[in-house]
Amino acid sequence: MTDKSQGNYLGKRFRTSDSVVSRKIADEFILVPIQSKSGDLDFIYTLNEVGGRIWELIDGQNQLIDIRNKIIKEFEIGPDQADADIIEFLEQLEQIKAVNEV
Repeated sequence: MTDKSQGNYLGKRFRTSDSVVSRKIADEFILVPIQSKSGDLDFIYTLNEVGGRIWELIDGQNQLIDIRNKIIKEFEIGPDQADADIIEFLEQLEQIKAVNEV
C-alpha cells in the first residue's frame, strides 16, 4: 500500500459486524462469526491485547487514524509500525466480514 493510499485508508471508519460475536477472556478477545444456521461456525478467531484494543475502538465513530494514535500512546509503538499493523489487521477483519466500513 502506498503512503498516499495508506493515508486514505487511515481516514476510514469501521464498525463491527452484527455477524460476529466477540467475548473478552483474560487479555484476549475471541471472535466468532455467526452464519445463517445456528451452530454453523466456520472459524473462531483470537485477538492479542493490541488487536483486542483495536477491536474495542472500532465503533463507527473513530477514524483509523484516531485508533492509530491511541494505539501509539497506549502501547508505545512507532507510527510507521502502527500504520502497517492496523491496516493489515483491518484488511484481515474485512476479509472475514468482521467489520463494515461506515
